Amino acid sequence: MGLLNVIHRLALREKLPIREIARRTGLSRNTIKKYLKAGTIEPKFSVPERASKLDPFADKLAAWLKTEASKSRKQRRPLTHLHADLVALGF
Repeated sequence: MGLLNVIHRLALREKLPIREIARRTGLSRNTIKKYLKAGTIEPKFSVPERASKLDPFADKLAAWLKTEASKSRKQRRPLTHLHADLVALGF
């Protein structure tokens, strides 16, 4: 939870005085007054969906990992071998 949300919650929901909010947050009273008077809210940033570099190889890699998971620990290929196989495929 962002600092602006905390200040608004303390002031509006819990009805605390500005001096108490300043004591709890460590901000000055002037800063808290400025935030409350502005009425701004915490910005929310959305992260756009991006294609992964592994997307073209995801099915092949998932199949490899599934077969490796069913083997005993000593019979599994190390990740360096799996990576080398991906590089051979064009990763």
